[in-house]
Amino acid sequence: MVAGGRAEVLIVGGGPAGLAAALAVRQQGLDVMVADGARSPIDKACGEGVMPNGIAALRRLGIEISRDAAVPFRGIRFIASDLAADACFVGDPGWGIRRTELHRLLAARAAAAGVRLSWDTPVRGLTAEGVVLDGGPVACRWIIGADGERSQVREWAGLGPPGSPSQRFGFRRHFAVAPWTDAVEVYWCRGAQVFVTPVAPSEVCVALISRSSRGRLGDVLAACPELERRLAGAPATTPERGAISASRRLAAVTRGRLALIGEASGSIDAVTGEGLSVTFHHALALAEALAAGDLGRYEAAHRRILRVPALMARLLLAMDRSPWLCRRALRAFAAEAGLFSRLLALHVGTAASPGRAVGSLCSLGWRLLTV
Repeated sequence: MVAGGRAEVLIVGGGPAGLAAALAVRQQGLDVMVADGARSPIDKACGEGVMPNGIAALRRLGIEISRDAAVPFRGIRFIASDLAADACFVGDPGWGIRRTELHRLLAARAAAAGVRLSWDTPVRGLTAEGVVLDGGPVACRWIIGADGERSQVREWAGLGPPGSPSQRFGFRRHFAVAPWTDAVEVYWCRGAQVFVTPVAPSEVCVALISRSSRGRLGDVLAACPELERRLAGAPATTPERGAISASRRLAAVTRGRLALIGEASGSIDAVTGEGLSVTFHHALALAEALAAGDLGRYEAAHRRILRVPALMARLLLAMDRSPWLCRRALRAFAAEAGLFSRLLALHVGTAASPGRAVGSLCSLGWRLLTV
C-alpha cells in the first residue's frame, strides 16, 4: 500500500470478523480495504462448528456452505460420565468446517465483491485522517478494528476495559477418523469440556476448553473413556494448537468514527459455540449503521445481539464450575422431553416465542431443584 492511499472504510484485521464486516459493508455500496499483517488463510484454535444462526448470517453475506467443504450436524449432545442428553436444532443444521476453509471462503467472496485485501500489511497506528500502514498513511472515513482479543486498535482508541478479562484456555487437534455421530458432542469433565465436531467424512475436530493453561487433550481424554476409545488408533492430522477463551464486556464498542468487531469488541466464553455466529450478525448490523452514518445504531445492536449468548454463557460456566450442577442439569434434560431442545432453540435464536423461552428457563430451574 503506497502512502497517500484512500478508502471509505478501512478494516484492521482480516480474520473472519474483518472479512465478514468487509462483505457486509460492500453490500451497502461502500468502498472497503482490509489490512492484516498475516497471510491468508488465517487459522485459529477453535471448535470449528458454526451454529444455524451463523450459517443464516453467512448466506446473507453471499456465502453458501456445502458438503464439499464441511459436514452438517443436527444438534448438540452433552455427555458427563454415565449421563447424556441430546438436543436437535429446529430447521436448518449447523456445519462443521475447518477454520482455514472458512477463511478461504470468506476471503474469496470478499475479493470477488471488490474488497481490497492487503495481506502482509501490519497497521502501525491511527491518525486524525485514518491509519498508518507499513507502506504509509491511508485516509478513510470509517475505521473498523477487527484485530482480535489483544486488539491494538482498541488500545489506540482508548476503548479497553479497566481490568483483565475472565479467561480459560483452549486446545485443538484433528484426528483421521470417520465421525460417529451427526451432532457436536460436548464431554463435561472436572474443570474442562471437550468438543468433538465432524469437519470432513473422515476427520473430526477435538477441542478442549480448560481453566488450566497446562491442560492438554491427552491428559483429559482419560476422564472421557468413551471418547478415548473412539479415538484409539486414530492418527492426529494436525499438531495441537492453543488459544485463549475469554469473557470480556466493554463499556462501548464505538468512538467517533471508529468501531470494534469480533473479539476486539469483547467476547463470550467459547463454551457457547456462538462466537462466529455473533460476529457475523454484528457485521451485518455494523454495515447498516455505517450506511446510515450512525454508529450509535451499531452500539445498540451489539448489546442486543450479545444478550442471549451472554446469558447462556453464564449458565454453562456455572455448570463448568460445579460438577453437581452439571449432573443435575443433564438429569433435568433427561426427565423432561424437549427441554434441552427448547433451550438450544433459545440459544440459536429459533425459539417459538419469548414466553416459551422464559418458560423453558423456569422449567430448568425447577428441575434443578427437584430432580
